[in-house]
Amino acid sequence: MMGKRKEAARKLASLSIYKGILNRTVPRALYRLLWAETSEDFLQAWGDFFAALCQRGYSENLVGCLTGTALYDQNAFSMAAAAGEQALPAPMRQAVERDLQVIVEAASLTPAELLEDAPCGDASALSLPGWRAGGPVEQLRGRPEEWVDRLAQYYRGNGCGMYARYRAFIWRDHAIQPVAYPDKTTLRDLKGYEMQRRLAIDNTVSFLVGLPANNCLLYGDRGTGKSSTVKAILNEYYTKGLRVIEMPKESLMDFPKLVDEIAALPMKFIIFIDDLSFSRQDDTYAALKAVLEGGLAARPENALIYATSNRRHLVRETFSDREGDEVHKGDTIQESLSLADRFGLAIQFSVPDKWRYLEIVRQLAQQRGLEDHEEELEFLAERWAIERGGRSPRCARQFIDDAEAKIKRGEPLR
Repeated sequence: MMGKRKEAARKLASLSIYKGILNRTVPRALYRLLWAETSEDFLQAWGDFFAALCQRGYSENLVGCLTGTALYDQNAFSMAAAAGEQALPAPMRQAVERDLQVIVEAASLTPAELLEDAPCGDASALSLPGWRAGGPVEQLRGRPEEWVDRLAQYYRGNGCGMYARYRAFIWRDHAIQPVAYPDKTTLRDLKGYEMQRRLAIDNTVSFLVGLPANNCLLYGDRGTGKSSTVKAILNEYYTKGLRVIEMPKESLMDFPKLVDEIAALPMKFIIFIDDLSFSRQDDTYAALKAVLEGGLAARPENALIYATSNRRHLVRETFSDREGDEVHKGDTIQESLSLADRFGLAIQFSVPDKWRYLEIVRQLAQQRGLEDHEEELEFLAERWAIERGGRSPRCARQFIDDAEAKIKRGEPLR
């Protein structure tokens, strides 16, 4: 008679729609434990599995761990549901329901049940560490026939795969990597530049609801909130299906590969290029130009490019560039300056004057509950800006951070 351990192993081996979970750390470790044939392999697999479970904080909830992994799996069902497809083919629906039951059953095995047919014989003297089964994620509670509809609803609202778990990503080592702890800046945290931010927000909202939208260049002086605007927009609209992938300028040659990875996904993506500028000999210049307009691997319909730069004209130009013996020198210069024009929306962030700078300081002070010190803060904020070479929203925030810390420590501001 087949023991529970081997039966669970055979069922996990037969997963179809959710077979991808076996590539995840904890399910893979459990799978290896279930299939272990020798005493040595079994005991090593037991230790590896328990270590992986503890590392992820699930030693008291194995069922929650495995069902959570299924919740964030990217597969044919999760992608179809995230795309809003209502009627799933009957064979797929049946396969999904069966896979989910197999996952829950395997995760519900207790340590004692796994030891019943262990190849190491009586393991009581080894005092092997144990875990608790716990309970499944909310979508997989109740009757199994309800699970598919609940999961479909979850995917429609949250996306699928790692894009359901994370909102921010970075292109690194030729792959999309999630950012576990993204910047938490919100639109409420940003003061001033309301008109500029409104242009970026309106463009993003149009993109999210399927209306025409433009690639966007946010340019201007340092510290004025260009990058923070993109991050705040993500934090405001990620619940509407927005995701951001930061792509370093030096990786722009990989753009076709990135496009291939996201083109079929149902979420909306902003490809974010921070601090963008080029030299005349920069190979990535041509790559971005092709991406923005006319290349075979142009951006897909579910993606926009948002870039920030301290320069309106993205290609650095010197007076020596205007000299030399080139016959069509004017054409070359215009071609170099034309890249910024390929962004349909260009938004300027200029350094604030004294009044606007102090208004930003006042708004930040009110948000932090420092109104009682407003007059002193305004005087010291101007001195702070002079000492640091100029006014900017970044300078104002750094000043308020310093002032708030001093006030809460009971120290004088001066």
